[in-house]
Amino acid sequence: MPPARDAVVRRGLRHVGRAIAEQPGMFTLAVLASGLYGAMTVLSAFVIGELTDRVVLPAFDQGDTTAAALTLTVAVVLGVALLKILGILGRRLFAGIMAYRLQADYRRRVTAQYLRLPLSWHQRHPTGQLLSNANSDVEAAWFFVSPLPFACGALIMIAITVGALVATDPVLALVGLVVFPLVFAVNVVYSQVMSPRMRRAQQLRAEVSEIAHESFDAGLVVKTLGREDVEGERFSERAYELRDGLVAVGRVRGLFDPMMEALPSLGTLAVLLVGAGRVASGGTDAGDLVSVAYLFTLLALPIRAIGWVLADLPRALAGFDRVTPVLDATGETPHGAGTAVRGDGGAGLTLRAVDHAFDGAARPVLSGVTFDVAAGSTVAVVGPTGSGKSTLAGLLVRLVDPASGEVLLDGVDVRSLREGEVSAQAAFVPQGTFLFDDTVRGNVTLGGPYTDDEVRAALRVAAAEDFVDRLPEGLDTRVGERGATLSGGQRQRIALARAVVRRPRLLVLDDATSAVDPAVEARILDALRSHPANRADRPSTVVVVAYRQATIALADEVVWLEGGRVTARGSHEELLAAVPGYAALVRAYSQAEVAA
Repeated sequence: MPPARDAVVRRGLRHVGRAIAEQPGMFTLAVLASGLYGAMTVLSAFVIGELTDRVVLPAFDQGDTTAAALTLTVAVVLGVALLKILGILGRRLFAGIMAYRLQADYRRRVTAQYLRLPLSWHQRHPTGQLLSNANSDVEAAWFFVSPLPFACGALIMIAITVGALVATDPVLALVGLVVFPLVFAVNVVYSQVMSPRMRRAQQLRAEVSEIAHESFDAGLVVKTLGREDVEGERFSERAYELRDGLVAVGRVRGLFDPMMEALPSLGTLAVLLVGAGRVASGGTDAGDLVSVAYLFTLLALPIRAIGWVLADLPRALAGFDRVTPVLDATGETPHGAGTAVRGDGGAGLTLRAVDHAFDGAARPVLSGVTFDVAAGSTVAVVGPTGSGKSTLAGLLVRLVDPASGEVLLDGVDVRSLREGEVSAQAAFVPQGTFLFDDTVRGNVTLGGPYTDDEVRAALRVAAAEDFVDRLPEGLDTRVGERGATLSGGQRQRIALARAVVRRPRLLVLDDATSAVDPAVEARILDALRSHPANRADRPSTVVVVAYRQATIALADEVVWLEGGRVTARGSHEELLAAVPGYAALVRAYSQAEVAA
């Protein structure tokens, strides 16, 4: 629910306070610099008044002036101008630092929260929206900070100006200051009218980003099915909505800005009209009228600065309202203080009565799953489509937690392990292979402290060393976005090497060699057993989601998963003889391979 209209200004002031509280040092420096500028600007009004009375009018009366008077005039004007320049430079520098620090800090917070939140949360939020939260929404939330110190300094300037006005001529000051209630009323109305438009514009920015990301990500599908026109129309429709939303914002601001510009000018005009009569009647002199008129002219700038902040606050609140749910999101993966068994050999794995269901699903994906995986063994998980194999693989490396039951690593519930402990012991290679736009070496190490010898050993296990050596620059060859320059099988083998180089005690492969021919797949699984990182008597534990008969036959045990339940366990030959569904599935895949 959007906030009530009468709360916009109050929420805006709280947001201003939040910015100041998070960057008090830079804000103080920026306000001091802004105050220096304001003080020098007000001082220049008195300088002009004094010059009018002591230099300009006597020069007209006497027909000349002295060199000393002119020298003093130039020195004073230059001194005031220099201090004003220093104030401008300091204000802009420190305000800019403050704004960019806040944006960088909140981008880091949002990104850190993304990393903490479980996959189930990410699955409920489109990628384009998440990109918008971390980028344009954060930028919008703190966009008002750049003029904020100037506006605060402008308040100092207004206070000094009002005091100077009253001291110079109370009557003229009262005439001009009538505009201030009007300024406040215009700002209140503006905030109420602009807020819903800004919220809509920020939402549309996210939707445009979401459609663009989805279209680019599905570029292969779009092009091969000839859907360019459809996708272009879908994007254009939302882009036009964003355009109309921004035009609506611009119309409101286009009306507000001239009004903020005009109100101080109306005050100046009223002062001149009343002041001219007071000068004629002897109620004040020309120098005081010039000083008061100039002071009111100066009020236009601080009022405009305050207007800049007020104009940006609806957009800032809209952006912050979209960032806050991310920062406040719950469901991040809890961690305990436990540790897993350390060693070179494989990890023992136990599942006890594991249930899991996706949010909103009518039935669980897994139900009562119970089995053990002996340390150093290879277990194949086989089942028809939709039986829960990928979900089970994710549970083993704690991408998700079970709704009930336990997943034990070396006898310890993975939920009780401290953060980073599971990833230090286990590696996961999913169905969908993702490679970064980096070199082969960079994709295998991911910045880790691995030597080229270790990288090559991992590539050798993954049957990838030969083709990597044939690439133009070997390990230093860039593979393109998502590994676009490589085949599907090559991408899978590099992803497998990325897991192997970490020497995991538990390796989970979720159909991770589907694009590799059976002979190469058999070489890979055999190499995993004899990898030099393993001790001969205790090799790594491997759990592989598989379909091919040649792959399954290499496993020490096969777990048959059907309808989210483990309905059979045993060797490949035992299940072929005892489980008709298993035999039918394996033979179907074998026949498909022969036909291919």
